Amino acid sequence: MNEKKNILSRTYLVYIFMCLFALGILYRICIIQFAQGQQWRDKAEAFTTKLDSVEAVRGNIFDANGALLATSLPYYEIAVDINAPGITEKIYKANRDSLSLLLSNLFADKSESEYLKILNKARKDEDRYVLLQRNVSYKDLQLLKTFPVFRKGRKGGLVTLQTNRRERPFQMLAGRTIGMARPGIKPVGLEGAFDSILSGISGKRLMQQIAGGVWRPINDENEVEPKDGSDLYTTIDINIQDVAQQALMRSLIKNEASHGCAILMEVKTGAIKAIVNLTKSTTDTNSYNESFNYAIGYPTEPGSTFKLASMLAVIDEYNISLDEKVAVGNGECMYFDKKVKDSHAPESPTLTVQRVFETSSNVGVSKIITKYYSKNPQQFANKLNSFHLNEKLGLSIPGEGKGMIPQTKTKFWSGVTLPQLSYGYESLITPLQTLTLYNAVANDGKMVKPRFVKEIKRNGIVVKTFGTEILEEQIVKKETIVKAKKLLEGVVQNGSGKTLNITAFKVGGKTGTAQIAKVGAKKVKGKSAYGDIGDRNYQASFVGYFPAENPLYSCIVVINSPSNGVYYAAAVAGPVFKEIAEKVYSGSLDFIQPINDKRNLITKVPSVITTKGNEISAIAKTFSLPSTNAESEKFVNRNIKDSTRIILAENNIESQLKKGIMPNLHGLSAKDALFLLENNGMHVQLLGFGSVQKQSIEAGQKFNKGNKIVLTLI
Repeated sequence: MNEKKNILSRTYLVYIFMCLFALGILYRICIIQFAQGQQWRDKAEAFTTKLDSVEAVRGNIFDANGALLATSLPYYEIAVDINAPGITEKIYKANRDSLSLLLSNLFADKSESEYLKILNKARKDEDRYVLLQRNVSYKDLQLLKTFPVFRKGRKGGLVTLQTNRRERPFQMLAGRTIGMARPGIKPVGLEGAFDSILSGISGKRLMQQIAGGVWRPINDENEVEPKDGSDLYTTIDINIQDVAQQALMRSLIKNEASHGCAILMEVKTGAIKAIVNLTKSTTDTNSYNESFNYAIGYPTEPGSTFKLASMLAVIDEYNISLDEKVAVGNGECMYFDKKVKDSHAPESPTLTVQRVFETSSNVGVSKIITKYYSKNPQQFANKLNSFHLNEKLGLSIPGEGKGMIPQTKTKFWSGVTLPQLSYGYESLITPLQTLTLYNAVANDGKMVKPRFVKEIKRNGIVVKTFGTEILEEQIVKKETIVKAKKLLEGVVQNGSGKTLNITAFKVGGKTGTAQIAKVGAKKVKGKSAYGDIGDRNYQASFVGYFPAENPLYSCIVVINSPSNGVYYAAAVAGPVFKEIAEKVYSGSLDFIQPINDKRNLITKVPSVITTKGNEISAIAKTFSLPSTNAESEKFVNRNIKDSTRIILAENNIESQLKKGIMPNLHGLSAKDALFLLENNGMHVQLLGFGSVQKQSIEAGQKFNKGNKIVLTLI
């Protein structure tokens, strides 16, 4: 009996314990659900929501005339929440077929039945986010908003996420200079250099994570609106850019060249108006694209275009005469074990400095430089350094190559470096560095930094302008510049560049044909780093300025590895320079001289109608016409014909009319004639337009009030 009671008591104890435990759980559920419910709901939401960045619209890039070079176009990720509260079962069933058909017609990637299947499945599974399409244009988005169900906007289940895609309206034109800026990629061109200015400030949008790890926007609006980037206005003229690209492209294709570049720069300001970089496609031998900026990032041995630097140095420091005689012999000479040879036999064993430069004699230039600098070759290197040829120009865009002028204390200097350097070898110069030097000569010695940007605007307001930067106020003496211009203009008129044949204006410039060293080639005795004869690559270039009388533009053209049997600069690069120069000249008002730039263009004053003197006076002052006796309010007319001055005399029209005598009305305007005659009681009929030429009642005749007069106007 006691054992039974013992068992029952234990059972009751366990039962009571279980009841209390159940009550505790129930109590805890109530506390969590009601007392702490909002707190836990907030925490749960915090784990499934986040603030996501909203990309700002990137600023535009324009050319010098306001043409759009690069812009950001909006594209959208389109999704549907087919279970949105606003889509009742009735609405869904009534519109699903038409919605599926329209989606199929718009995107053309799935059939109507496939889209219907997607919508039905999402409806059945209560899926709140189904991706329909990526990269949808703004135009298509506006059309989507008119579709059944979607026209209700957010309530209609349409979910959109905007992204921006960079587009270049002119495609390849100046593509490498415009460049790009993307995360994880080395910045290129203007896009990379001005990335922080163009990119703006990102906004914030609240996103929610739903089933499958998909994030969707919670609200239609952004929590923090992005601030769009500023706009960049460049110095490039897209019309000139097109001219330069087409000219260079034709020459590259014709000569089957590897690559090439062309640059056009304003002489006074350094503004780059066109910069073209073309590389042969690896898949299509007749196709070229902008894949590398050779103009600023590819220093090479310049060849004969470097001879200008040599002549500037020796003329400036030793004031040599252009008529000084130079013995060139048969066009060959030796420096230690190095033979220097001209490409053509000289016209005479002895040439003047002028003819050495005009005929681009390597022998002649090397002899001039070694004559004056062999005892102190570092002096020559120092002078070249002063032209900024051994350093970067400090351009506003990344990727600039650094020039190299060998110095006597470095391992690059040898016994043949001085003569080799004098005509453009054993040095490395970018095309833009070469152009900058020639531009300085065209600019009377003032060296300006090449620039690509005019100004930055935000919401149409200029926030920063970029003016001309001067690298050297005067690179050489004025007298040296005069001689250098004579040398350069002589090349085109009488020397290696005379095949340009430009008759509309004069050009100063220099040809350059350089052998290209083989990649990885090492100096081996008896072997050339440039390869065997017949298996050598060349670089053809022409650089100069125009018009020579008043230089406005400088231009360089470089074509690398022409392989169609012709490689001399005059035949390969010269025609490109000529085409660019002629088309720029013909299309620019800057070259047109005014017919008469004096303020007073009038030699004979115009005829004058009969009217009040003060009216004639006001007109004369407006057009700066000399006049006399034109201040009264009485009617006046001109009494001297073909004069250079408006000499006026009062007439007696009003007094004659008061006496009843018809005055001479010739020259009166219709308005004045009506006013005078009708105020004196006459009926007036006008024929034609202009001023009075004939009157039906002759001057001097009497008239009465009420008489009719017919006036013929011309």
